[in-house]
Amino acid sequence: MSAAIASLVSYGSDSDSDNDSEPKTTGGKVDLTDPDATAHLKPLQSGQTMTLSLLNSAPEVAVKESVETGVHLDPALKEVTYNPTFDTMFAPEFGPVNPFKTQQMAAPRNMLSGYAEPAHVNDFMFEQQRRTFSTYGYALDPSVDTHQAITNTYIGAVDEAEKNKGLTVFESGHKKTEKRKKVKGGDAAEIDNFLGPWAKYEDEKSVAKPTDDEQKELDEITAKRQKKGRNEEEAPGEEKTILHVKDMYDYQGRSYLHVPQDVGINLRSAEGPDKCYLPKKQIHVWSGHTKGVSAIRLFPSSGHLLLSCSMDCKIKLWEVYGERRCMRTFIGHSKAVRDICFNNSGTQFLSAAYDRYLKLWDSETGQCISRFTNRKVPYCVKFNPDEDKQNLFVAGMSDKKIVQWDIRTGEVVQEYDRHLGAVNTITFVDENRRFVSTSDDKSLRVWEWDIPVDFKYIAEPSMHSMPAVTLSPNGKWLACQSMDNQILIFGAQNRFRLNKKKVFKGHMVAGYACQVDFSPDMSYVVSGDADGKLNVWDWKTTKLYHRIKAHDKVCISALWHPHETSKVITCGWDGQIKLWD
Repeated sequence: MSAAIASLVSYGSDSDSDNDSEPKTTGGKVDLTDPDATAHLKPLQSGQTMTLSLLNSAPEVAVKESVETGVHLDPALKEVTYNPTFDTMFAPEFGPVNPFKTQQMAAPRNMLSGYAEPAHVNDFMFEQQRRTFSTYGYALDPSVDTHQAITNTYIGAVDEAEKNKGLTVFESGHKKTEKRKKVKGGDAAEIDNFLGPWAKYEDEKSVAKPTDDEQKELDEITAKRQKKGRNEEEAPGEEKTILHVKDMYDYQGRSYLHVPQDVGINLRSAEGPDKCYLPKKQIHVWSGHTKGVSAIRLFPSSGHLLLSCSMDCKIKLWEVYGERRCMRTFIGHSKAVRDICFNNSGTQFLSAAYDRYLKLWDSETGQCISRFTNRKVPYCVKFNPDEDKQNLFVAGMSDKKIVQWDIRTGEVVQEYDRHLGAVNTITFVDENRRFVSTSDDKSLRVWEWDIPVDFKYIAEPSMHSMPAVTLSPNGKWLACQSMDNQILIFGAQNRFRLNKKKVFKGHMVAGYACQVDFSPDMSYVVSGDADGKLNVWDWKTTKLYHRIKAHDKVCISALWHPHETSKVITCGWDGQIKLWD
């Protein structure tokens, strides 16, 4: 018991004083003279006296050094917050080995792809040699330390290295040549003789003469150019005409332009038939063109003659009634004829061809009256339908312009230049005060006559190009052949709004400018298509009523005769023109 008390006393003693740290024992017995030593064993005294005993909560504890084996570092640690000794840092790793690590993964690495040894090449040297190798094909051998080696060894194109004396890309091999000397400039005080910085070089030649070979080449080029220029000048060619009937005039002295009155129908009346019917069968074929027919036009108001232009560069005039003969052929274009247009009386007509010429012809005599060109291909041509403006015509060109000519002077009098693509059609509306043009830019523009700024521009993102447009007989609607296989109807009087209820579908025309037409009583719409078929729709219901196989190739145009109830004329790229009834 006394031993336990002794140890408690030694534990409770103050650790700060060295004297107190030894227990007060004599021969193993507790010194009972210290009242604090056994204070806790005595009963509490009653009364005022109280003693407070002090306990040390953190006494010094003897540590055995031999137990501690040193601080262990986690090998995965990237950062250490104290200074470990060398032995601690590089002590061998303890613990089990990861069995899933491959030999490559377990190997020591100081970069992603492995262990990079420190090299004797710095970054600049490396880049210099890399660039030299990619430019000249040689570089210093990286396995040889250049400081220790006496001569430089190269890899790659060694011969090239020896030739260039080991030149790198950062060293310019050629020393600067001496500057060319200029002629002395004279005295600045003499204004006339002073040359200053404008002086010539001493070795400068004033006349540069081509060598014999160069001269030969230049002569060939100029000869070619001259030849080309001559061709363009000769392009209009000579115009001639062939009359295919025996007598040009009948016994009364009337030419074929005279409107016949013995055909069983009044061709001179202003009104068309009251009711029209669907054409059923083919009643005639006009053949004479050797290539595809590109456009047909009926004689104005009467429709007793038919004018056709073709890709065989010819224009032909045909009878519609009687024997239906070919009356006259007009020859004068050197390339395919694209469009034709009669004037109001039918005595003259214009033709537009790919040889870049527009020609004015006399319908009766066949002679070419005049020719017009602005070195661009005309795609469409139209006379102004006003009686007092019969000397003016407009043509839609390949260079995005609509050009207006005066026949009397042969000069361009106006240019309408707002389209963003080649102009395909021109159609006069609103009592000929305005005209509508369509273009490859997929827009429709409306112009006031003689004002070169369009006052209406119609273009929707959903719209397609419309290379064929026809005005209805009552002048209220424009039928536009759209390249998404539809015929769209626009109002032609003031708003030019798209009539969404009237869309004619069911035919295939994509890529071809198939001409649309109306029956004279506005009950039917007719159009050819890419398969050579003639399509007839009902105007009111927009239903496809009738379809006839008309041509072997594209049926490019369909015209309904203005005085007949069911006669439709079609032409195609098979070179034939057909009459249906």
